[in-house]
Parts: sequence; C-alpha cells; structure tokens
Amino acid sequence: MTKLKLGPLVDDRPVKLTVELPAAVHRDLAAYAAALAAENGGDAVTPEKLVGPMLARFMASDRGFSRGRRGAKG
Repeated sequence: MTKLKLGPLVDDRPVKLTVELPAAVHRDLAAYAAALAAENGGDAVTPEKLVGPMLARFMASDRGFSRGRRGAKG
C-alpha cells in the first residue's frame, strides 16, 4: 500500500462546523479512515475527524497560499 499523506491524528480541541459533502466524498473519507487505521495500526476514526487534518495539510502544501500569508503578515 502507498504511504498515506496523513499520519496519526492529534487529539486537539475542535471547533464545530456544519458542512454538506457529496455522498461520494463521504464514502471516500470513510475508506480513507479505514486505510489510515490499517496503516497506523489503530482504530478507524470517523470521516468527520479527517476533514480538519486534510484541510490543514492541503493549505500547508499550497505554495501560493503560503506566499500570500507571508506577504500579508509583513
């Protein structure tokens, strides 16, 4: 199996958001949660717990976003 981009999830104080996702995206999140559990040898997390770390990873890897944030701070 290919190494997943997300590692073990850190238990952090959450902020509640309500979003609607296409059913296919929810199914993929559930499958990703199962794959992550198998890779890390832990229990599967709910798809909802994946959204925050996935968004954080996406934003951290977006060079344009990072450049824009650095420019806005200075």
